[in-house]
This record gives sequence, structure tokens and C-alpha cells, in this order.
Amino acid sequence: MIWNIIDRRQRPYRWKCVNTIIEAVEHDNACADSDQAPSVDPMLRVDYEERNGLSIQEAVAWANAQGSPVTLYLYDEGVGTAAAADALQ
Repeated sequence: MIWNIIDRRQRPYRWKCVNTIIEAVEHDNACADSDQAPSVDPMLRVDYEERNGLSIQEAVAWANAQGSPVTLYLYDEGVGTAAAADALQ
């Protein structure tokens, strides 16, 4: 389930195709001025996953369907994820 969204897109009006990452929301605990999320059992926690080429609607549905709290990161198509970086090499 989504507890936070970080939008790192330079083109914020593009919604058809974006790259996305989800991380456990408790990773945000180390950030300055962050709300503090409780720890989740490591067997249930989503530490890191990424998907490319999703619409905003698909990204939100995917992140919200997770069994533990996550932060959803949004990136422009072609940037932000490991798969996108690999494609450049």
C-alpha cells in the first residue's frame, strides 16, 4: 500500500508511460524531517522493485497492491531505474 509518493519527473504532465520504483516506506525514516514509519517484518516487506513503461494509473495500482507500506517513486520514461541505466550502456 502506498504511504508516500516522490515525483522525480521533469515532465510532470506525461502520464502514459513512466518508470517507477517502490521501496519500503521505512527506508524514508533516515531522511531529514520524515515521518517515522514502523518496521515491517522482513518476510513481508518490499525492499525494492522497479517497473518501466507503466501509466501513472498502473503504477499507483501496482504500488497500492503491495502487502506492506511503500514509497512510490515516479520517473520520466527512460530514466530513474536500473533497467533504464542498463539500456544506455
